[in-house]
Amino acid sequence: MTSPGSDQPAEAAQPAAGTNQPPVQRPVVSSLLTTAVDDATREKLVYTIDDRQAVLVELSLSTGAPTADIRDQFRDVFHAAFAQDPQQPPAPIPISANYMRCLLTPDEVTKLADQDTARPTATPPLSRTIYRIWPDYVMRAHIDRSATTIKADAATRTYGTAGIGVVWAVIDSGIDKDHPHFAGGTLTDDSVAHLHRDLTGLLSAGGTVPDDPSTALTDPVGHGTHVAGIIAGAAPTDPSKVLIAANQPTSGDLPSWVSRTLDPGRTLSGMAPKAHLVSLKVLDANGITASSVVIAALAQVRTFNSDGRQILIHGVNLSIGCEWYPDEFAAGQSPLCRELDQLVGTGVVAVVSAGNDGAAGTITGGSSDVHGRLSTITDPGNSLHAITVGSTHRYMPHTYGVTYTSSKGPTLDGRLKPDLIAPGERITSAATGALVEGVTPLQSTEEGVARYIEDSGTSMAAPHVSGAIAAFLSVRDEYIGQPDEVKQLFMSNATTLGRHEFFQGAGLVDLMRVLSNV
Repeated sequence: MTSPGSDQPAEAAQPAAGTNQPPVQRPVVSSLLTTAVDDATREKLVYTIDDRQAVLVELSLSTGAPTADIRDQFRDVFHAAFAQDPQQPPAPIPISANYMRCLLTPDEVTKLADQDTARPTATPPLSRTIYRIWPDYVMRAHIDRSATTIKADAATRTYGTAGIGVVWAVIDSGIDKDHPHFAGGTLTDDSVAHLHRDLTGLLSAGGTVPDDPSTALTDPVGHGTHVAGIIAGAAPTDPSKVLIAANQPTSGDLPSWVSRTLDPGRTLSGMAPKAHLVSLKVLDANGITASSVVIAALAQVRTFNSDGRQILIHGVNLSIGCEWYPDEFAAGQSPLCRELDQLVGTGVVAVVSAGNDGAAGTITGGSSDVHGRLSTITDPGNSLHAITVGSTHRYMPHTYGVTYTSSKGPTLDGRLKPDLIAPGERITSAATGALVEGVTPLQSTEEGVARYIEDSGTSMAAPHVSGAIAAFLSVRDEYIGQPDEVKQLFMSNATTLGRHEFFQGAGLVDLMRVLSNV
């Protein structure tokens, strides 16, 4: 952590107990929000709304005062800082118990921190309302044969692991409720119909989260629907109602879509076809969101679950991630990672994609300089308690190993990641929105047609693990509310591909082995 500059307020520091060492000052304002960082870097990493940078204000809750009181005191500080300004910034928005989202210029960030320090009743550091001002990071989006690879089909035949009674939240771009893949009540069952939320309103100044679930059940991007289809749901049984587009790369490395039909006896289904899904929509129409919106989605799950006292949502899938600024915090200690760990602490399984930054150089077409990159796990994959998932081949993992672009460990503080790997190359799942546009094999005017398309990345690997765990919990419900035990079970029963642990983690998820050893 760097020392604060003249434009970066620092808390009054206290000497370390029992020592004569000089105190270490903790900067209240992230250096990424100051002039210490060039504009290009800041614009790339920090979400911007109406030409103001979005920031997360972490409240100082160490006094033991009620959170609501600290939040009200912070609002008083905010008002005092900008009451005389001709163009006042938008009012702060609560994101979770610990965080408020503000839209501020770099100068306003410093002004707010100075105002908190200068409060007449303030006796630093305990009576300040602001613990730290963080960047609100930009976040982006990261089955048929793949079900066999993780032995989900065998588990269904042997143990009846269909996912009945299990609910999984998909924090993504929304889920298309009109896709026939979800016709069996995946999204409309009484247990989940009232839980869907569209949080993208928070991406605007003064935005709110409506209770109306309808917009959370649309997906113009298509990413969330594709992810959801890997977890749960099933294709229509009538093959004439199924259109599948397979990617056949050309010599120019451009996609060429061709029609594909299912082999006799095969079907397209999620890993836990009868599980129910909750859509928590956070990505905008361009597939982008802010870390504050994802934190709000995690807080929404905690609210639905009464902080673990009544678990309605058993797990969450996040096939999204963001670059992060390692000068700011140790790996796994960002606001996003800490909020995810707190959610796991309330009994919810969290499955996260590792990212697709595991290779550098020229990684497409002809290349003579491609090389692997270690310690490339993206947030929130650095979370200690989350299950972070890398990618392998959809049906020949032992031959092809770990996908070369799959982000690799260890974390920058030395922990093993990823935790598991799962199929993530050319995965066929439900298609809607932008994934259908311009894809000739998927064009049809017939009613009730179910469209499917191949997509690749750790975004597709993570929902294989989410679905496998949902399937497991549906027959071993004594593990519901025990996410750390579930993580240990799946890691200790994974199948090694004989690759380095920084590439494969514990190995390939193996649902049959987990069930056989419990």
